[in-house]
Amino acid sequence: MKQQIIRCTDIENDLRGLLKSLDYSGLFVLMDENTERFCLPRLLGIKEIEAAKKIIIPSGDENKNLQSLSAVWEFLSQNGATRKSLLINLGGGMTTDLGGFAAAAFKRGIRFINIPTTLLGAVDAAVGGKTGINFGGLKNEIGAFCPAEAVLIDSQFFRTLDLTNLLSGYAELLKHALIAAPPKSSLPCGEVLSFDFETIDYEHLNDLLFESVLVKEKIVEQDPREEGLRKALNLGHTFGHAFESLSHELKRLVPHGYAVAWGLICELYLSFIKLGFDKTILSKVTRFIKENYGIFSFDCSQYDRLFELMRHDKKNDSNGINFTLLKALGEVEINQTAAKEEIEEALDYLREI
Repeated sequence: MKQQIIRCTDIENDLRGLLKSLDYSGLFVLMDENTERFCLPRLLGIKEIEAAKKIIIPSGDENKNLQSLSAVWEFLSQNGATRKSLLINLGGGMTTDLGGFAAAAFKRGIRFINIPTTLLGAVDAAVGGKTGINFGGLKNEIGAFCPAEAVLIDSQFFRTLDLTNLLSGYAELLKHALIAAPPKSSLPCGEVLSFDFETIDYEHLNDLLFESVLVKEKIVEQDPREEGLRKALNLGHTFGHAFESLSHELKRLVPHGYAVAWGLICELYLSFIKLGFDKTILSKVTRFIKENYGIFSFDCSQYDRLFELMRHDKKNDSNGINFTLLKALGEVEINQTAAKEEIEEALDYLREI
């Protein structure tokens, strides 16, 4: 099913029109505690939203778990949801991931709409049909491919985000710019690397965001279940998910996008030593990430643990740890492997910049 992506100019009218076009029985809205406070009020002028049954879950990625998922299913069941019900996921990536999986499994599948309220949610989790929860200390370990009926993108939600949350989403946008093939792409990497976070131009950010979403949508259309081309979207994520999981173990959680940004540095370094990726571009990306994201603090005593976390990554196959690398901008090489010594060399590079 092709996902309808709506670039909103008036969220009330756009959502109202979408709901009128759909045949459903029973409307539910899932959100976390922060979204209920800061984002739901923008939708309360819509009578269907006012009348909908609200499901509130705790905020924070640590709550993207089996307990929260069970609570959503229990609420749906106790409040008369049927296979014709419609679920709106209002929130960041945690909400759209968990809500999408809840919808995919409840009654063997009900339809859902995603309204991402964070930049990360808009550019990554809400689009593409991946849903799931964290399990056993591993990121997105359990889930399903299930596209939303529609995704409504409204940049006005992002004006309330602090810099940390903006940067977390921007890392995924940078990833899309790296894998988008120039010169046809309207998301040039150089323009993305020159974005000024000290004086944020939200209109320009919205333009970059929508072009980024189109890059992902085009890839997902060709490979909805990640059997080939879609693996391009994993750039930065094999290292990134390991950094994120380690941060949970160390009780000093880092945002998903920050972990991906550091993962991009490591995987572009592997691209450099294994595929001859341009060292000048590697240096530019490294400088941009160091200046805006800082560096994840770890030492060589944790290399073995990071290696084990990478071995558990769901993208792996029998050939070993699976990486997506680049020969050049837009020239993606999927299903790449690396020796442990090469992985440690990339970790050294990250620690020493």
